Amino acid sequence: MDQLKSDWLGRIGAASDETTLEDLRVAALGKKGDISLRMRDLGGMSPEERQVAGPALNALKDEVTTAIAAKKAALGDAALDERLRAEWLDVTLPARHRRQGTIHPVSQVTEEVTAIFADMGFAVAEGPQIETDWYNFDALNIPGHHPARAEMDTFYTHRAPGDDRPPHVLRTHTSPVQIRYMEAHGAPTRVIAPGRVYRADYDQTHTPMFHQVEGLAIDRDISMANLKWVLESFFSAYFGTNVRTRFRASHFPFTEPSAEVDIQCSWEGGTVKVGEGNDWLEVLGSGMVHPKVLQAGGIDPSEWQGFAFGMGIDRIAMLKYGIPDLRAFFDSDLRWLRHYGFSALQMPAVHAGV
Repeated sequence: MDQLKSDWLGRIGAASDETTLEDLRVAALGKKGDISLRMRDLGGMSPEERQVAGPALNALKDEVTTAIAAKKAALGDAALDERLRAEWLDVTLPARHRRQGTIHPVSQVTEEVTAIFADMGFAVAEGPQIETDWYNFDALNIPGHHPARAEMDTFYTHRAPGDDRPPHVLRTHTSPVQIRYMEAHGAPTRVIAPGRVYRADYDQTHTPMFHQVEGLAIDRDISMANLKWVLESFFSAYFGTNVRTRFRASHFPFTEPSAEVDIQCSWEGGTVKVGEGNDWLEVLGSGMVHPKVLQAGGIDPSEWQGFAFGMGIDRIAMLKYGIPDLRAFFDSDLRWLRHYGFSALQMPAVHAGV
């Protein structure tokens, strides 16, 4: 037994790597290992022989197991020492560059729009994205038979049988914010309402969720001329060039008179350039606030009048940055953002002096 012990401990001590050590462990202690087979032979010995051989084999097994564990630790330490001698780190070098997040075009354009209108004295207001049927439609003079109130165009919230509460919708525009702001602040007022809106539509220029900004100005002698100045000032600041507008008569339930607004542009090779050329591109709807809308907001239309307008933030972002498909705003990655020049925490152009 002493010779067996000396043999195995010698072989373990001479192992030069962990692979050799593992082979020795299997050869000694595996199911068909030398020591394991000897322990199986105990069953064929007499009781007297087992009393002598049993404890000796168990002691050998423990010593071999301990020797293997010690050798494995020693080999690991030796490998680490060798690695530390072979490798080195210059702590004076700069850290590895980490790619930063990128501001989304919609977020940047919202900041640009807010900053430009703030320079013209417009406050910013927000409201709930789930609105009552009254704020979203009735208060804005939208009749019950209007197509926008159909379930194929508007997302209505679920109502359980017997629930008689007024209908609620995912707001289809940010105009309800105008009503809430008039109720809370009265007149005179100048305010914009940016935010998410929802409509049941989906194609290259429409998505079920998009972003809109609406403007409202109320005073005693406001006119369409003031509206035209505000919009031309905004577009000129936003696009960085003088932009002319064209008003076309239209109809919206919440304004009277109403106008679609076009901006001057040119088309070259399928690319639109704003502020030059002889073409026109429709960008928003506007008009003088309807007296019934003023009344719904708690303002006397015999003393006050004002204008309102609304445009899609996503659409004017597409125009400024040359993004062809509205759906790309919602299903693209950082490579798409960088392609259109949006770097991490890029400042809006109005702040950067562009």
